[in-house]
Amino acid sequence: MASASSNDRILIFDTTLRDGEQSPGASLNLEEKLAIARQLARLNVDIIEAGFAFASPGDFEAVQRIAAEVGTPDGPTICSLARATRQDIKAAAEALAPAAKGRIHTFIATSDIHLEYKLKKTRAEVLAVIPEMVGYAASLVDDVEFSPEDAGRSDPEFLYECLEAAIAAGAKTINIPDTVGYTTPSEFGALIGGIKQNVCNIDQAIISVHGHNDLGLAVANFLEAVKNGARQLECTINGIGERAGNAALEELVMALHVRRQYFNPFLGRAADSEAPLTQVNTREIYKTSRLVSNLTGMLVQPNKAIVGANAFAHESGIHQDGVLKNKLTYEIVDAETIGLSTNRITLGKLSGRNAFRTRLQELGYDLGEDDLNRAFLRFKELADKKREVTDRDLEAIVNDETQQAPELFKLELVQVSAGDHARPTATVTLRTPEGEELTDAAIGTGPVDAIYRAINRVVNIPNELIEFSVKSVTAGIDAIGEVTIRLRHEDRIFSGHSANTDILVASAQAYIHALNRLAEALQKDKPLHPQEPIVAGMGR
Repeated sequence: MASASSNDRILIFDTTLRDGEQSPGASLNLEEKLAIARQLARLNVDIIEAGFAFASPGDFEAVQRIAAEVGTPDGPTICSLARATRQDIKAAAEALAPAAKGRIHTFIATSDIHLEYKLKKTRAEVLAVIPEMVGYAASLVDDVEFSPEDAGRSDPEFLYECLEAAIAAGAKTINIPDTVGYTTPSEFGALIGGIKQNVCNIDQAIISVHGHNDLGLAVANFLEAVKNGARQLECTINGIGERAGNAALEELVMALHVRRQYFNPFLGRAADSEAPLTQVNTREIYKTSRLVSNLTGMLVQPNKAIVGANAFAHESGIHQDGVLKNKLTYEIVDAETIGLSTNRITLGKLSGRNAFRTRLQELGYDLGEDDLNRAFLRFKELADKKREVTDRDLEAIVNDETQQAPELFKLELVQVSAGDHARPTATVTLRTPEGEELTDAAIGTGPVDAIYRAINRVVNIPNELIEFSVKSVTAGIDAIGEVTIRLRHEDRIFSGHSANTDILVASAQAYIHALNRLAEALQKDKPLHPQEPIVAGMGR
């Protein structure tokens, strides 16, 4: 039976490390996945979908390591995706074994278009597979979730049969995916309502929803689903994911937080109840958003709800006047609720490591000795250049120094000559993986182009730069600049990120980070990826 406690609150199922990683160019290595998983645990999500264990040895190891290090008794449930096949389910169970609470999430398509063109199966064949594979998963773990892929375009009567069979076989959570982001809020709400009314054993399972944002309706669809009985929301940080992405965790959590008096009655609560509808620690939202953005190279648009740079900015004089008189005139969310602070640190260039570590801990960062040492050196360098070092400067330093890109090529020197009547020229020196220092120079259309041309001459790995973005962390001429780049090699995309008060140095470092990821990938056999044909359709 679904527990009573789950019926009067909303479970947050984070799939950033599985569906989110399917965003082109968002591929993460093991250490980066672990860093995000640890932060998701601090965010206090209920379930982390750590990956797809059968997809590759790398995915298996990532799920296993996250299960061991983050899946503690007081931590989140760790989940692995699996197709409705024995080999997938067995791999998921093995990878999840170290977790105190493990969940296998198995799926198979149920829409006629998927059955005909993708699975080449009849309805009867699919209906036979579901109880067999859900039952097999339930024999390996206590917690099984089942998804009928493309549920939004499935025949309702057949969908009800599939769900009844899955629950009878042991599924404790039934996930309803809007796989292609096609439904509207009223349609999606009606779909959940129909399941509540027509699946005879639905009271034995929690209804979950998963949806893509192709029409920009994912969050609205999920909120309508909550009103109709959904009690688990599958979402990602910053809404990243395949195509137009997934429902954004931060938007869902804050909508339920700000409008809880509206949603309370739908969960059987008194309208004026102040009890949170989720257990998410909202003060970790902003930091989690920044971490995911930096590690994936997926920039957050300035006008993004909740975590965008402009979310709490006011340009209009009328708005500014109102906010100065009372924040509630134009702000429905207090910036501090999501962990944003305008406080400046009191540390200076004479401050010691202990004071530095203490301030980082106050900001929520608990670094190992190696990361702390690197961050402290960067802080000292910055304190010599800037009169004031803000908390956001510290966040940029920590995020930059704890990036987990492999260090195959290392930037030793970058020197640029440019001007309005000069040809931009860059000289770079790189240390190769073998320890040799190589220097080269190049002319470009601008200083950054010249730097990248010079680096390419040394590294000699074909690639195409497809995105270059610069933004300042704080205001002022001495602000830290953050650079994010994405480059393409054949059909794969790699990202790089760096922060520095010298934007040209940051540009060079970001490019090196991306090239190191590319070089590392070329050293390995190409892994089986969830988007390849053998597991086509895993986006649900």
